[in-house]
Amino acid sequence: MSTAPEPRPREPKPALVFDDPLDQQSADDTDRGWGDRPSGDSASDLKRFLDEKPPHHV
Repeated sequence: MSTAPEPRPREPKPALVFDDPLDQQSADDTDRGWGDRPSGDSASDLKRFLDEKPPHHV
């Protein structure tokens, strides 16, 4: 006689959330979502300015 393996218990499904999705901040609402670097000290701000300044700005 072989015994059947016990079935694994299922994980509970996530609960439905009926909050307003516009109340939550999305990744596009942040500087990081737009590809900006995290803010730092003044030296990193100057480096970023020099890296990103247009060529016609001397």
